[in-house]
Amino acid sequence: MSLTFRSHTLPDDAAAVRGIVESTGFFNEEEIRVAVELVEERLDKGIECGYHFLFCEAEGNSVAGYTCFGPIPGTRSSFDLYWIAVHARERGKGIGRMLIERTETAIAAMGGTRIYIETSSRSLYEPTRGFYLKHGYKQEALIKDFYAPGDSKIIYAKVLAPS
Repeated sequence: MSLTFRSHTLPDDAAAVRGIVESTGFFNEEEIRVAVELVEERLDKGIECGYHFLFCEAEGNSVAGYTCFGPIPGTRSSFDLYWIAVHARERGKGIGRMLIERTETAIAAMGGTRIYIETSSRSLYEPTRGFYLKHGYKQEALIKDFYAPGDSKIIYAKVLAPS
C-alpha cells in the first residue's frame, strides 16, 4: 500500500474528517461536528488558529487517517493531541502508528517537549488507551465522571526526547 503524508489542509478535508470519525463508531454527532469545525477553522484562519493537522493519504488520494494537534496556550512547550483517527477500512495497517510518530516529530520540530492526550474511560476506548501506552504515553490523571456518570476522563502524557 502506498501512503503519503501532508500537513497542509485542503477544502475537501472537512468531508474526509467527517467520514473518518463517523466510520470509527467511537464518536457522537457533537464530537463529529467539533472534528469538522477544527478543519474549517484551520481553512478559514490558517496557522493563527493554533490547530495543526497531519493527513495520511492512501492510494487514490483518499484520506485514510489524520491527527489534529496544537500548542497549549499559556505553556512554554506543551502540546495537545486533540484527534487521532484512522478510517475503519484502513485499520490494522500501521497507519495510526505512523501518524502518531510523525505527529510527535512535527511537535518536536515546533519546539514541543510534552504531549497531552485525553480520552474516555469507557470500555469502548480500551484499545485506544492500549495504543497510547504502547507508544510511550503514561497516564497522568483520571477525572472521575467527567464526560458523564461512569465515564471518566483519562489524561496521558509523553515527554519527547530532546533532539
